[in-house]
Amino acid sequence: MYEYILTAVLGIFLCIIGGVNMTGDVRSLHSYHRHRVSPEDMIPFGKLVGVGHIIIGATILIFSLLMALELEIAAAAVIILGMAIGLGFAFYGMIKYNKGIF
Repeated sequence: MYEYILTAVLGIFLCIIGGVNMTGDVRSLHSYHRHRVSPEDMIPFGKLVGVGHIIIGATILIFSLLMALELEIAAAAVIILGMAIGLGFAFYGMIKYNKGIF
């Protein structure tokens, strides 16, 4: 039971980080991303990456709830779909404003 609580805390943490990123404060991201994005693009970049983090965090939170309820197949479907969508938003923001993910 404790592993589901810790997983839920991780999901909440990622949602908070995503909310902070959406304000344009991207200090939680690697310095490479902060230096390659122009100052005027920092807020739109932060919003896209932040949405990705929030989706991933919410996905992890829902995953932990479904696992606690012993709904493993639904949990697997949620984690795969949510991670793909969340990473899609984050990578799109990195590619659009950073000209690459590395």
